[in-house]
Amino acid sequence: MFDYLVVGAGFAGAVVAERMARAFGKKVLLVDRRNHIGGNAYDHYNEAGLLVHRYGPHIFHTNSEQVFQYLSQFTTWRCYEHRVLAYVDGKLVPIPINLDTVNLIYDLNLQTEEEVAEFFASRAEDRGHSRTSEDVVVSKVGRDLYEKLFRNYTRKQWGKDPSELDASVTARIPVRTNRDDRYFGDRYQAMPRHGYTRMFENMLDHPNIAFELGCDFRDIVDDVSFREIIYTGPVDEFFDFCYGELPYRSLRFEHETLDMEFLQPVAVINYPNDHAYTRVTEFKHLTGQGHRKTSVVYEYPGDEGDPYYPVPNAANAALYKRYAELASATEGVHFVGRLATYKYYNMDQVVAQALTLVKQLAAGYRARHSVSANGHSWSTQAVSA
Repeated sequence: MFDYLVVGAGFAGAVVAERMARAFGKKVLLVDRRNHIGGNAYDHYNEAGLLVHRYGPHIFHTNSEQVFQYLSQFTTWRCYEHRVLAYVDGKLVPIPINLDTVNLIYDLNLQTEEEVAEFFASRAEDRGHSRTSEDVVVSKVGRDLYEKLFRNYTRKQWGKDPSELDASVTARIPVRTNRDDRYFGDRYQAMPRHGYTRMFENMLDHPNIAFELGCDFRDIVDDVSFREIIYTGPVDEFFDFCYGELPYRSLRFEHETLDMEFLQPVAVINYPNDHAYTRVTEFKHLTGQGHRKTSVVYEYPGDEGDPYYPVPNAANAALYKRYAELASATEGVHFVGRLATYKYYNMDQVVAQALTLVKQLAAGYRARHSVSANGHSWSTQAVSA
């Protein structure tokens, strides 16, 4: 008899499993369709012995001391501040936009933050309340920089024009008037010294945690006794798409090992206007690994494949709301994580959300009745669109 059946071995599922097992003595069965733990943050050594992120780059950053200290129990850290360049008009320029970005693109010699702010103000368009991703950028830096750096990149990444996406997509990226070329400004910026997979292995190394990897939870649910479910997969799939499918964007990765020490000056180079891929990541910049060869990955966004990104717009938010109401009324199941709550969360936000759920569970929070393998009060057979 397990206390919790945890569906998904990424950050959300692993945090809940670890806390309920280690801190509260609960028995947990952790299930994942993939044959490994770590979710999309999974990393491994390739045939050349290079540490690579199978599902694209994962760079840890947070302002939360609680999240950082929690994860620090399971890893030591390598200090790392992420820097990104974009290939625009034959030049590599810093992203997010800063003083040097403007000077390089326009062959200017701006020196002060005031001069940069005046440049942005001279080009910005008054959009009133920013409802879309286009509004956010054009109202800050004007249409030309929007066209050069944002519009086509967003079209490739999301399969939609920025005018069709919620303001939150581009609002994540700051605009700077100084020379700060760090991609993130968070208080804590670091990489797990021995990789994410090692960190997950340390998290889940507990006798109260059992694993079923490489299988769907529905394939074993009739053979397992448990009290409650922690579900981290796509919320629409849990309910058999009864209201229709929620749109997600996927990614296809092409990994390549090169017989050279480094290919790029920084870990990530974005390609807003050239090529079918959005960016190229060189992992040695992230890991700090010394090796005579290097490994890169090319990212191709698309609609087919594993779900990675919820697509934020008004229509999808309305559809998710219907699923959220259904989830709230479903007994014995707790929904947590990016896919289960249809939110474009960073890793640290997923960890924080999972720790909040743990507090609720540990405090005796029971908004739903317990379930077992018999009866399935979480079944969706009676639900209709």
